[in-house]
Amino acid sequence: MSIVYDCGQSDTRDAGIRAAGNALKAGRLVVMPTDTLYGLAADAFDSDAVASLLRAKGRGRDMPVPVLVGSWNTIDGLVFTVRPEARELVRAFWPGGLSLVVQQAPSLAWDLGDTRGTVMLRMPLHPVALELLREVGPLAVSSANISGHAPATTVEQARSQLGGSAAVYLDGGPAEHAVASTIVDLTSEVPRVLREGAVPTAEVAEVLGVTVETLLGGAQG
Repeated sequence: MSIVYDCGQSDTRDAGIRAAGNALKAGRLVVMPTDTLYGLAADAFDSDAVASLLRAKGRGRDMPVPVLVGSWNTIDGLVFTVRPEARELVRAFWPGGLSLVVQQAPSLAWDLGDTRGTVMLRMPLHPVALELLREVGPLAVSSANISGHAPATTVEQARSQLGGSAAVYLDGGPAEHAVASTIVDLTSEVPRVLREGAVPTAEVAEVLGVTVETLLGGAQG
């Protein structure tokens, strides 16, 4: 049976963080608020839990699960080489609505799907999300919806789609941006925007010192 915790109240928020942490450590799934959309979370290093996440969403391994982190420094242990462009984007937009696709460290013992040696990382700008991430470590997090359905911007929308698939629901109120993160691919020599979202492409281009056209050269519709 799923339990919903109101994170707008300090006592229920603390209880919710504890319950979510315990559930994640036990291999269960948790719905959590972020600054962009609500997310369905699993322990990133528990391959069975990640597989459960994909099943709950009706999603295949060909769409690997992104990873959320609770601090800038976490990426040093997850990335093969942190390029200067990645540092610049992290400084400019983390925590916030920018996801970075990078080459993962080859030593990582996780299975996020068919990643081809890459991982998509983001640090969300949401106090509940950050508190949970700092409690349990990196989480595999995908939007809290059935694949092909509208992403959830409230905990009620997430629960109506996912039901008992998640053990704990953390209610952080309506998502602030209600739009997915912007995705920048840093796995090749020229950075590319794969998805335009919460962070304007023009702002990314300004930080990297390139044109918007350069970034959109590899964009996918």
